[in-house]
Formats: sequence, structure tokens, C-alpha cells
Amino acid sequence: MFKNLFYSIGMFFLVFSAYSQEKEKPNVVFILADDYGWMDMSNAGSQFYETPNLDRLAESGIKFTQAYSASPVCSPARVSILTGKYPSKTYNTDWFGAPQPDNIEKHWTRDKPLKPAHYEPNLALEEKTLAEEFLEAGYRTFFAGKWHLGENEKFWPENQGFEINKGGNSKGSPSTGNKYFSPYNNPRLENGPDGEYLPYRLGDETVNFIRNHRDEPFFAYLSFYAVHIPLMTTPELEKKYLEKRAKMGLEDRFEPEWNNKNRTTQAHAVYAGMVEAMDQAIGKVLDEIEAQGLSEKTLIVFFSDHGGLSTAEGSPTSNLPLRAGKGWLYEGGIRVPMIVNWAGKLNPGKKIDTPVISNDLKPTILDLVGIGGEAEDEDGKSLKNLITGSGELEDRPLYWHYPHYGNQGGNPGSVIRKGDWKLIYFYESDSLELYNLKVDIGEKHNLADQETELAGALKTELFDWLVTTKAAFPRPNN
Repeated sequence: MFKNLFYSIGMFFLVFSAYSQEKEKPNVVFILADDYGWMDMSNAGSQFYETPNLDRLAESGIKFTQAYSASPVCSPARVSILTGKYPSKTYNTDWFGAPQPDNIEKHWTRDKPLKPAHYEPNLALEEKTLAEEFLEAGYRTFFAGKWHLGENEKFWPENQGFEINKGGNSKGSPSTGNKYFSPYNNPRLENGPDGEYLPYRLGDETVNFIRNHRDEPFFAYLSFYAVHIPLMTTPELEKKYLEKRAKMGLEDRFEPEWNNKNRTTQAHAVYAGMVEAMDQAIGKVLDEIEAQGLSEKTLIVFFSDHGGLSTAEGSPTSNLPLRAGKGWLYEGGIRVPMIVNWAGKLNPGKKIDTPVISNDLKPTILDLVGIGGEAEDEDGKSLKNLITGSGELEDRPLYWHYPHYGNQGGNPGSVIRKGDWKLIYFYESDSLELYNLKVDIGEKHNLADQETELAGALKTELFDWLVTTKAAFPRPNN
């Protein structure tokens, strides 16, 4: 009798302990903006855009001043976030839907000197994603918004570790139905009331998920379609920013960038409205986390998939003092905002100047919540010690490989950043550009002909890495 009683008591405490551990697992909310530039937040210095919710997230959290995307275009960057790998390693080097080298006959790149490298147009199911890591650890997993990581539903979020998918499909922008306004005609998002605005809807879906799963550990991935084209906002927000533009006396101004024009003023009223709408949606999520008493149990990370669009397709934003924007290997195309916030766990208002890259997000998030650090086959490094102040990150070079012509004017190239030095190799012209970012953040002074020994050494290191990763290269277009 006593033996059975002790057994029952032991089992009770075992189950209770397991339940308590389950309750103690931290939540994670990862927020990803699309085409959102390094200077597109008022906390970063923008005088035109208004982002009070991102500002409070930054001011009460940790802001990275030299965070990078692994690619100047969307799909490769998103792959790097979910896998912790460089896109050159997974062969996802261009946005999914871009031409392959063997079908450029009817594409605008058909007369270019080079054919782009072949790329894989799907996030391989064999890759273990960030969501799959959380699912295995007992988390509820949720995705809302833009996916753009597979040709068909076989590769959509629900087959990559997400239990719930609200809006993720093959499209890279809201191009069906009434686009940013309901009806969306999105195969993974029910239409809302006519005229419903997509950023608000995605925020609401995330709020509902948090509310419904507040008593379970959860991983919520809010991936906005905004502020990607088509440029569309509400009439109220457009009116607000047209009036603000006039009051500030702003004009649209541009400067040459190769064969394109690069915007130098933030003055686009519709784009500003999109920025504020996204910020309002983020505010809904932050308010819900607080309302549910989950602030000290929830790690929040904000990131952008690459730099702001400044040289084509409406050129809606300016990334100055950074050079160029989306689609380019200059800083405007790859340097992005990054915020890490965890109430009561991290030092508020801290800034980190160490260069980091999107590959680091997966191992960092997992490490911070106690699931584990980087895997052997990942390229990213955990930034936990850097974030918590318990250590530094070992010096390392960062790499980029974009063997394609960008819709926004960029040319096929590869990059290495080592310390303050950044070397760009352009395949079409077989030329080098070398910049010291510490004194020349705008990449105005190419020092390749002056620092020949350094340029040569960096080029060798870059190509050693490319060969090691078995990267695919562009080839002559005959």
C-alpha cells in the first residue's frame, strides 16, 4: 500500500515538474519587415517616417548598428534566417521567380555579358528550419505574412515547421486580388471585410495566436509583406504624409548610381504611410504581449530581409548615408535594422556595433531561449554572449555572394567584410572596389588601387571561401 502511495506521489511530482518546465519555456516573437531600410525608423534618424512602436522596442531593448542581411534580395535572406546558412551554401542565391541562366531569352538580362548562376528555387525540405527546432522542443509555431520560399505548397510554411500559416505562399508580394487590401485572394489567408488593410490583418492574426496560446510556449513569426511594392496605403495615412511633406518642404531628389538614379530624400507619402501602418501592427503585438503578462517571458527580435528600395520600382526610400539600396551589394542593400528585446532579461538602450549577419539569427535565438547554439553545418554564430554582455564575438569575416543581375540595377558580385574593410568583386568587369567603412560609410572612395596588397589578400580569402562552399558562378553569355 505504502509502496503504491509513494509511487503515486513520485509520479505526481514528476508530472508537475515536467508541466512547470513546460510553462517556463520562453516565448519568441520574430518580426521581419520586407524592403525596410536601415534609416527607415525615426529612432535611426528619419525625420519623415513615424515609428513609435519600433522606437519603444529599440529604446527598451538592444539595437545593432551594423547588422547585415546575407543577401540584397528577399528569398536568399529568408533562407539564411531559417537555416543559419549562407545562401551560397544552399544555392538559394536569387529571389525565387528570377530567371535561370537557361531561360533569359525573353528577360531584360538576355543581352548582358554574363548569364546568372543557377539557383535552387525552393527552401529544401531537408534543411532543418528555425521553426522545426521550436516544434521539436515542444513549442506551438505560427507564421503570418510573406513566405516566398517555394514554387508550390509542398515548400510552404506548414511543411517547414509551422503549425499555423496565415498568408505564406509562393508570392513575393501581395499581387493577387486587391493586393494590400481585401479581398486578397491569398490561398493561405481568408479574405477579410472589403478594404481591410493587410499589415493590420497580419498584426491581428498574430495577436489572436498569442492570446489563444498564452499558456503554452510559442514561436510566432510575423513576416510583413510591407513595405514591398506595390506601394499602397490607407487614404488617411497618405493624406497625413502629403501634408507633412508639404509642411517640411520636402522634394524628391536623386543622385546617379551606375545606370540608375538613387533617391536621396525620404519624402514618399505612400511609402511613409506603409511604414507607419506596419509600425501600428507591431504595436498591437507588443500591447498584447504586455496585456497577457508575457513581457518577461517573451524574446522579441525585429529584422529586415535587406535594405530599402531606392534605385528602381518607384524608388520610395532613401538609405543615406548608405550607398544604393535593395538589389545592390553596397551598404544600402545589405545593412539592415536589428533589435533584440526581452523585458527584464537584457539591458535596455544598449547599442552593439559588432558586425553581425542574418545567418546568426537562428543560433542566437535558440541559444537565448536555451534550446541550443549553432549546429556544425551552420554558418551563423550565436550572439548570446554579445547580447547579454558576458563575452565578445570572435573576429570573423562576413561574406556575400550574389551572382545575378538585380532588378534594381545591381551587378553580379561577391563581397568580403573583414574588420572595417569591405572588398567587392564584380564579375562582369573583373574589377575590385575596396572601402574602409569606419571612415567611409557611404562607400565613396574606392581604395583598391591604393591598397593593392590588402585588396589582393582579401580577394584571395574571398575566393577561397567561395570555392570551399562550392558556390555557383555566373558564366559568359554567348
